[in-house]
Amino acid sequence: MSGESDVSTSHTERLRLPQRFWRNRLFARARHRIARFRRPIGLLTRAHARLILLTDGRIRRSHVLAGGMSVLVLTTVGRRTGKLRSTPLAFLKWGDAFAVLASNAGNDHVPAWWLNLQAQPAASVLADRVRHEVTARKADPREDDEIWQVIKDLNPGFDEYRRLTARRLPVVLLEPRGGHRRRDSAA
Repeated sequence: MSGESDVSTSHTERLRLPQRFWRNRLFARARHRIARFRRPIGLLTRAHARLILLTDGRIRRSHVLAGGMSVLVLTTVGRRTGKLRSTPLAFLKWGDAFAVLASNAGNDHVPAWWLNLQAQPAASVLADRVRHEVTARKADPREDDEIWQVIKDLNPGFDEYRRLTARRLPVVLLEPRGGHRRRDSAA
């Protein structure tokens, strides 16, 4: 496996009862239905991103939005507005990169953050209390298959998202452009 995943195969064996609840297919379908209300969900998502940023990344998991998986905050430049847009996303560490899924809770609408990255691949990520400058790219078919297997084993809800939409849910790799810098909590 060239991606050198930091995820061990025993992750699925270690899921506790709360994790199994948040990561099941039924809950994924509920998130999918709720996500149809785009305006309130957008407000919730932005508030979640702000909270993570305000705490300097101390919030590292999200049960409701990511099924208890680790979350990062991706900041992109809006393709139409030019404004910075921050979004919390579940991620999987894949070698030096962060693997994320452009699922949009299984909706047929492509997530705005992925459209923004397609227009301008340079972005920043706050993950595990460290900020990284990254460049985004769609995973090649081999990487997509390898990463997808790990993601669906960790969270079967994501597999349900692929069934709920007609579009292909791409795996996106956010690759570091240079060094990383730790956020200064005193600033």
